[in-house]
Parts: sequence; structure tokens; C-alpha cells
Amino acid sequence: MGRKDMSNIIEIMKNDFKSAFSNPIVTLILVAIIILPSLYALLNIYACWDPYGNTGDVEFAIANLDNGTSFQDQKINVGNELVKDLKNNTKFKWTFVTEDELRDGVYKGDYYAGIVIPKNLSKNIVSIATDNPEQAKLEYVVNVKANPVAAKLTNTAANTVYTNLNAKIVEFINLAAYGKLGELQEGLASGAQQLSSGGTLLQSGADQVSAGAGQVQDGAAQVQDGSGKIKEGSNTLKEKSTAIDEGKNTIKENSELIKEKSEELEKGSEEIQSTVDPSLIPEGPVKEYAEGNAKLADGSGQLAEGSSKLADGSVKLAEGSSQITNGSVYLASKSGELADGSRQLAEGSVSLAAGAEMLSNAAAQALFTASAALFSSADALSSITGINETLLGDYFFSPVKLETNEIFSVPDYGSSVSPFYIVLSMWVGALITCVMIEPKSSVGTKYSPFEMYSGKLLIYVILSILQACVTLIGAHILGIYVDNYLLFYLSAILVSMVFMILIYSIISAIGTVGKGLCVLLLVLQISGTGGIYPIEIMGSFFRSIYPYMPMTYAINLLREAQLGVVWSNYIPSLAILLGIGIATVICAVLIKEKADKSSKYFEERLEESGLF
Repeated sequence: MGRKDMSNIIEIMKNDFKSAFSNPIVTLILVAIIILPSLYALLNIYACWDPYGNTGDVEFAIANLDNGTSFQDQKINVGNELVKDLKNNTKFKWTFVTEDELRDGVYKGDYYAGIVIPKNLSKNIVSIATDNPEQAKLEYVVNVKANPVAAKLTNTAANTVYTNLNAKIVEFINLAAYGKLGELQEGLASGAQQLSSGGTLLQSGADQVSAGAGQVQDGAAQVQDGSGKIKEGSNTLKEKSTAIDEGKNTIKENSELIKEKSEELEKGSEEIQSTVDPSLIPEGPVKEYAEGNAKLADGSGQLAEGSSKLADGSVKLAEGSSQITNGSVYLASKSGELADGSRQLAEGSVSLAAGAEMLSNAAAQALFTASAALFSSADALSSITGINETLLGDYFFSPVKLETNEIFSVPDYGSSVSPFYIVLSMWVGALITCVMIEPKSSVGTKYSPFEMYSGKLLIYVILSILQACVTLIGAHILGIYVDNYLLFYLSAILVSMVFMILIYSIISAIGTVGKGLCVLLLVLQISGTGGIYPIEIMGSFFRSIYPYMPMTYAINLLREAQLGVVWSNYIPSLAILLGIGIATVICAVLIKEKADKSSKYFEERLEESGLF
């Protein structure tokens, strides 16, 4: 750039300043251009200062149909208690109407929303204490068409009613459960006493089992002694059994001999009787002798017959004696086995008794332990049933308390959204400025495109600084929260300058097409920069353009400076924003050198149409 180029640039700047103050109307327009962007920011910040704190005039209808009920001889009407609580709540304009008025009013838009409290509300709540509990319900009626934000606000009102109702339910549950805790405490104490008594009985039984085990052990010793004696007798019987078997054989042999002799004697007797008939012999010694022989023969026959029977009986007796002896030996051997089994049974009984005693002692100890635990639980419940019912209700209603630890705390919503609206106003201000004071073309002048671009740039930069200052003064008057004033002010002025250079460069380089491009960028950046809503919840298109929007880094810059700086966030945004400004100037100069004539021709054709 030569001396001539610099002279021309300075000349253009001087002419712009003379024009600014040569006519009061021009000066007034410039003042308006400086002020208008600040109004855009300040009015929006003021409107959003505390949107959820100004709901006291939002009407919310309540229709209470609850008939109430009774519990433990007390009348309960939860619906009336809800209404009473809401009358003391100033967050919304609660309007108490009939059910028909509520439904008709919400339908027509007279009320944004309303809640119908049903007839059986109290009855359903009390049913919690019965075997067939029924869920309590409220009907929330909302007109979503009336206003999108109002529908969200009335959700807050509905949650207020819902929270109050839950508080009433918790209060009732506390009342019902409190008595049950007392009954449970008494039951536990009684059960503990019974367990303790059972433990004592078990210990007593264990002592009896131990005594019985001693008696069984004595009996086992006696059985063992008897078993020895039975074994000795069994051996003696075995010896006698051998002698009896031998005698049995002798008896059998003698019996055979007696039978033979008896038969011979019986034959001799029959012969004597058949040979001599005493009745034929005359009286005298011979007759007496014959009669004696006859009697002798008859007796001999009887003797022979008796001897034969005696022989048979002797054999049977010998056989019976042998069987008795064998049976006695068998019985003796089995008696020994029975004695051994009795001894083993006795030993097992002693072991069983010892195990039973150990089991009884263990069971008794377990019962005593359980009894102590139940007594402890009963004592704990006894202490619980003495807790203050209000404190207990607060605990059950909110058993976990959430402690909030705010990092970079902001006192109001307006301060939270001010970075977005201030940056947005700076873009709008730059756009208004470049539309009202159009960048000039070098065509038809003595200046080159570069000289025209550079010479006109100063007035725009100065206007951007003034716009930023007015906006900052207004924000200070509103009372927005600022963590670092110096950094915040310098950052805001820098953002305003970069935006002005960006928009001026685009419009200066490509004329009317540049105006349309700047308006399009404005539209895209309202939703695509994460100024109000997190970019993560926006559509995929906006998430994709987010890193390429200038306002993305301008908002980050002001947010860090105003609400608490994190240098690792601030410095990258500053570098990218400066890079955008420098790149824009370079591109604008190059494009203007090539497209200045084409842009001028395009603008002339538009003017000839009479519409532009």
C-alpha cells in the first residue's frame, strides 16, 4: 500500500465524519443506529429477568368435588384442606370454580389450565389403611393451544397441587402407621418374652435328657453283665446236650430190647392160658397152682403190653429231651446276641441323649439370643413411637435432602441469558448499520476497491464501539450480574467490532447478496449457537453448524467474562473470534477487487426496477 493509497483512505474517513455532523437529521439517524441495538438486548433481558417469579397473575382453576370421609371417628376432607393451602399460595392466581365452569373456561381459553378434585379423593386416601387400597387421582385439564409457555407454567402449578396432595397423604400415612408401630412394639415385646420362656423350658428338658442318659448307661452295664452269664449258661447247655443225645441213643436201644422181651412174655402168657383151664381142675393145691399160673400169665401179658408202651414213651421222652436241649442251646446263643444288641442300643441311646442335650442347649441359646434381639427391636420401636409426629412426617415426606452446590452461581435468570441477547443485539446492530449506511462501491470514483473498503471501515468500527457502550451501560442499569467488569466490557466491545467488520466486509464485497447472507446467518445463529437451549437438545442440523457460527464463540466469550471466567474456555473462543475477523478482512479485500464492478451492476439493475 503506497502513500497515495493511504492518503485516499484518510480522505474517505474525513468525508464520512463531516457527513455525520453536517446535517442534524443524519446525526439523529446515527444516534438511533447506536441506540437501537441496545434496546433489542435490554428489552429482551428485562422481559426474561424473572419469568417464573411473575406467575401470580396466571389464573389456574380449581374445582373441588371431594365429599370427604371418616377415619378413626374423625372426619377427613383432603379436598378442603388442599383448597385452604392453595388460598395461602401466591405463586398463581388460584380460581375456585365448579367443574362445568372449569372445563368450559379451559376450553375457551379463559383459564390456561385447571385441576378437578374428584368426589372420592378422601375415601381413596383413607383406603391406604385397609386391605384394598385405591389410588387417589386428580384430573389435570390444560389448554395447550392457548400459549406454549403458559402450558409449561401451569405444569408448575399442577405440580404444586400434586405436591400438596402428597404431603396430605404422607401425613395420613404417618397417622395410620404411627398406631401400627405401637402395636408392633407390643407384639415384639410379647414374642420376646415367650421366646425367653421357651428357652428356659428347653434348658430344663436338656437336664432331664441328661439324667435319662445316665440311667440308660447304668442299664447298659447290667445288660452287659447278663450277657456274660447267658453265654456261660449256653456253654453248659451245650455240654449237657451231648450227654442227653448219648442217653437218648441208649434208651432207644433198651426200648427195642424191652419190646422184644415183652412180645415173648405175652406169647408165653397166651400159651399158659390156652393150656390150663382152672375151672376144670378140682379143688386143691393143683387148682390153686393152675389159677396162679393163669393170673401170672394174665399179668405177664399186661406187663409185656406196659413194657412196650414204656419203651415207646422212653424213646419219645429221649427225643423230647434232645429237642429241649437243642432249643435251650439256640435260645442261649440268641440271648447272647440279644444282649449284645441291647448293649449297642444302650450305647446309641447315650450318644443320642448327649446329642439331644447339645441340641437343646443350642436351641435354648438361640431362643435367648432371638429374645434379646426382639427385646432390642421392641425398645427401638418404643423410642420411635415417641418421636415428634411433625418431624416424623417431614422425614417421610422428604427422607433424602438434596444439598445444591452451585458453581458460578447466578442470582437471576436475566443475567443468565444476557450473554446471548447482548451478542445477538450486536449482530443485529451491525446488520442495521450496514443496511442504513450502505458500504460504497469504488465504481465511478477515483478510489480503488481496497481504498474504498479500508476508508469506509473506520466509521463502522466506531459505531460498533458506541453501540456496545450503550448496551453495556443499559445492562449495568438493569443490574445484571457481572463477575469481571473489565474483562466483560472489553470482550463485549471486541465482539461488537468483530461482528461489524464481518457484516461490513460481506456486504461491501458482494453488495445486496451479502445483506441476504447476513440475515440468513442471523436466523441460523439464533437456534444454532446454544445461547438459550443446550445445543445437545437441538436438531442434528443445528448441531452440525454449531462449530462454524461466529456467535457460538462470541457467546462463550461473554459468558466466561460475565459469569465467571475459565481461561481454558475463554482463550480458544477469543482466538477463533479474532481469526474470523482477520480472515474476513483478507477475503473481503480479495473478493471486492474482483467483484466490485459486478456488485455495482447488480445493484443498479435492482434500483431500476423501482422496488429496491
